[in-house]
Order: sequence, then C-alpha cells, then structure tokens
Amino acid sequence: MQPLVRMPPVQLYFDAKGQKAKIYTMASKLQITPLGGLGQFGMNMTVFRYEDQMIIVDCGMMFPDEDLLGVDIAIPDLSYIEEHRDELTAIVLTHAHEDHVGALPFVLQVANVPIYGSQFTLGLIEGKLQEFGLLDKVQTHTIGTKKPFKLGHFEIEFVRVSHSLVDCVALAIHTPVGTIVHTGDFKVDETPVMGDAIDLKRLNQLGDQGVLALLADSTNVEREGRTGSEKAVIPAFEKIFHEAQGRLIVSCFATSIHRLQIVFDLAAETKRAVALIGRSMIRNVEVAMRHGYLDVDNDLLVSPSQAKRMSADEVCLLVTGSQGEPMAALPRMSVDQHKDASVIKGDTVVISARQIPGNEKSISRMMNHLFKKDARVIDSSIARIHVSGHGRQEDLKIMYDAVRPKFLIPIHGETRQLYRHAEAARKWGVPNNRIVLAESGDVIALDEDSFEIAEKITVGRTLIDDSGSGRIDELVLRDRKHLAYDGIVLPIVAINKTSGELESAPEVIQRGLAISEDGSDFLVKARVIVAETVANATHQERTDWAVIKEKIRLELKRHIQRETGRRPMIIPVVLEV
Repeated sequence: MQPLVRMPPVQLYFDAKGQKAKIYTMASKLQITPLGGLGQFGMNMTVFRYEDQMIIVDCGMMFPDEDLLGVDIAIPDLSYIEEHRDELTAIVLTHAHEDHVGALPFVLQVANVPIYGSQFTLGLIEGKLQEFGLLDKVQTHTIGTKKPFKLGHFEIEFVRVSHSLVDCVALAIHTPVGTIVHTGDFKVDETPVMGDAIDLKRLNQLGDQGVLALLADSTNVEREGRTGSEKAVIPAFEKIFHEAQGRLIVSCFATSIHRLQIVFDLAAETKRAVALIGRSMIRNVEVAMRHGYLDVDNDLLVSPSQAKRMSADEVCLLVTGSQGEPMAALPRMSVDQHKDASVIKGDTVVISARQIPGNEKSISRMMNHLFKKDARVIDSSIARIHVSGHGRQEDLKIMYDAVRPKFLIPIHGETRQLYRHAEAARKWGVPNNRIVLAESGDVIALDEDSFEIAEKITVGRTLIDDSGSGRIDELVLRDRKHLAYDGIVLPIVAINKTSGELESAPEVIQRGLAISEDGSDFLVKARVIVAETVANATHQERTDWAVIKEKIRLELKRHIQRETGRRPMIIPVVLEV
C-alpha cells in the first residue's frame, strides 16, 4: 500500500452574501469507510463521503458470540455517523437480509435521513420501522433498476444481481472521481426460481465506460468453481415431497423466497396444504405475495389449527428456526413448547439452510431432539436441499471480468476471506498494487489514479439487549461473565448505627459458587469471618457503611480464594438499625 497521507485541508471563506463556505485546497478525494463487514460476518455498513456530503450503503447487524451474555444483537459503533450526521444525505440498501438492514432503526435514531431501496427490500423493512415507531417518520423511496437517482455529489444506479433473496441489487455509484461498483451479496445465477437473473449485460456496459473501484462480496471465496442456481435444489425436494408418508415440516430462512416458491409449488403438486409457523415466516410470505414475488394460490394456505384437523399426508408446515434459535418455531416444536404444533413420530423434517458460524451447537441440540421424536431428519449433509446465495471463486471472477475495475476492494467476510479474495485476484492477473486490502475503520481515499489508507477511525460494536434500545457496555458484560463463571456471595449484617454493634448474627447467601457437598460448612465459616471482621473493626469503621462493607468484602474474598480458588462477586449488605 502507498504511504499514509492525510486528506487535503479545508479552508473557510465568505461568499458575496457573507455566508460561510468551504473550498478544498487540493483536488478532493472520495472517502470509502467500512464501519463493519470487513473482518467479521455481519454488520455490513459502508460510508461513501465526498467533500461535505456522504451516504451510507447498508446498515447491518450480527448475532453475538455465546460469551456475550444477555446480548441479542451487535451493530456497528455509530460514533462516526453521529460526528458527521449533518453531512449524511441518505441510506441506500442493497437487499433486506438482517446483516444488511438489522441496524437500520438505530442509525435512523441518530440521523433520520431518506432510505432508498428496491420494492421488496423496503417492503420487508416496514415491519422493522413500525416496531420502532419510525414508519411514519422516515422517508422511503422505491427505486427500480436502470433508474439512476441523484444524491448530491453521487448518482446511483441499481443493477440486478442474484442472491438467495429476491429483488437484490448491486450499486453503480457515479462520483466526481469515478464510478464505484458495490456488489452487495451476489452470485451469478442465470436461472433463478423467481425474478430476473443477474444483469451481466449492464455490468459489462459499466466496465466499458470505466470503473474506478469494485467492492466485491468475499463470503464464499474459499470455495472453487461456481455456486449452484437456486433451481439446483428442486430434484431433491421433489424426491422428498413424493416419498414422504406423514407430515412434512420444512424449515428455511424466512427470506429465502426462491426456496419458499419451490415448497409451495411442490405442495400444490402433491396436494398438501401449507401452514406457516413463525412470525417472520408469516410476515415475509405476506410481503412477498403482496408485491408479486411469490405465486401462491390462497386455497393452498391453511392455519395451524386447520392443519391439525387434516390427515398427516395432506399437510406441509413451513416453519422458522433452521438455525436452532431457542425462541423460533422448529426448536420449540422439537421439545413440545410451541402452541401451534409439535414434532411427532413419522414426521419428515427438512432443514434447508446452511449452518451460520456460531450456531452449530444450537442446531445440533435441536436435531438431537428431533431424532428422539422418531422424526426423519433431512439436512444438506444427506441431500442437496440448499445452495448458497454467495458466489464462489468463479462467480467473483465473472463479476471482476465484467466490471474490469482499476482497483479491487474485497468486502464482506472475515480477514481470511478478504486475503483469499486478494490471492484469487492475483491468479486472475490483477496487479498487487491494484488490490485494496482494508479492514473496518480504514478510510480508503481514492482519486482517478490512486488509492491510500488516509487514516483509521475507531470502530467497534454496540451491543443491544432484547429491549431493542438498551445498550450494553463492557462493564455490564464483565459483571455478567464474573457472575456466570464464579457466582455471587451476599454477606448481610445488621449494625446499630449508634453503638456500632451487631444486632444479630450475620447471614451469608451464595449463588453459583462451586463448593463441595452441600456447602453448609463453607457458609458457617463465612459467617464467622464476617462476624470477626465487624468485631475487630473500630467504632468509627463500624459506623461508616462504606468502610465496613469494604472490610467485609476483602476478608471474605481472601477466605473464599483460600478455600475454593474462586473469585465470586461479593456484595456486602449493611442494614442500619
């Protein structure tokens, strides 16, 4: 990479009306700053900034690691957006997967700007905006392909691409320094089940006109060859539908509209009614049918209660929970905890989704419950019932050859995927000095002929609990981990505020502390330690609650470490009498 160079300085001047204005002392550069999505899966969010105007492409979230106790989602740190909110003109969305739109309500709470997206994308985010009370407060603009629109210095065009979702687009962002192509998530599928195929013709036209930089999805770069078409799963599904004797239960991502259409078509062919179970499944099917992205006969759909009254071989349940999420439909059905249905002996359960990294344990646990129910379980390890929505190496090469950019910027993936994307590009003949390997927080500065990492801003993640608005800071997480690993001890003493004497014997309560047998001997010793600590303190110490609490905490801490080797959280409680 080229030497670190700061962006050109800005001078202020006053125009003829006395208004303050900006003038740049050097030729301005385009700044591209990923706030997430580079170095991890999820939190895809990129800022494009030119002079004093900027746009955001996608606002994604990610699901947390298991050690983030009580955390439901993580979103990018929004400090940079807060700092530049006056420059932000719009948010542009490539598609409606949660890793691209999940943080949208939180960004809008920082900067309420117009949202631009395709019809289905905006249809899916309506529910999210309504949940946060933002639906009537935010401007949304439905954009079709081949209909460029202006946002200040930027002119943006939606270009159709294929993915596991419908109505997905790449972005051609025309800027004063050149055209940038952002692929979004994509694969080269020329025979999709629903909607239009990837528009390679338009991508080639953009390449002919000249593209400065290509920001390209790296998620599936570790796999050689081409990713299969969505139609590739049809033969396996046909076999399952025609051979199943009892109920069919199909679980897939609720956004996998292609997969849902295949299920509906085969259900109609085999004369099975379909019942939808799971809030997101019901919502997404309704949105897709309303906008014409699913072709389903209304007579095919029945309610879960109607399905219960039908013969098993006349029913197909289409459910959420392919990732084993504890509160989703299929995991709850596997342990008889769902109000609408349970898995029973003779059911055929089809799990038509890839395992998202980090979900392996929950999926395995769910599958174990399904097998205990004597259900027949089919996943992608024994039948081709899933294909990825992300392009493999050959798909990425087709995209690169179509666009022929001056610079390639791998995005979307962990660090190893970004580096392997670069390795693959070198094999295609891309010079090393034309590949921009960056990470979240890097400010990539581009002009017509060169790039540089101009600076690095601090980026991280914001952790959100199930209230939807509660931010969880690192101190709270530290305390939760402390409690989870070592437990808590509550020494309770009643002290006369005048004499400083104990009014009763101390009490010690513990939860989660690993101690031998029933722990009664430990608690007796702990009470003695507390009583001796108070007795040995001076009158002044005993009547100063802060001091006596700290003395009790320290003495009990030493005793517990000596006896158990553990370091529980100790919270002394002093009752004033």
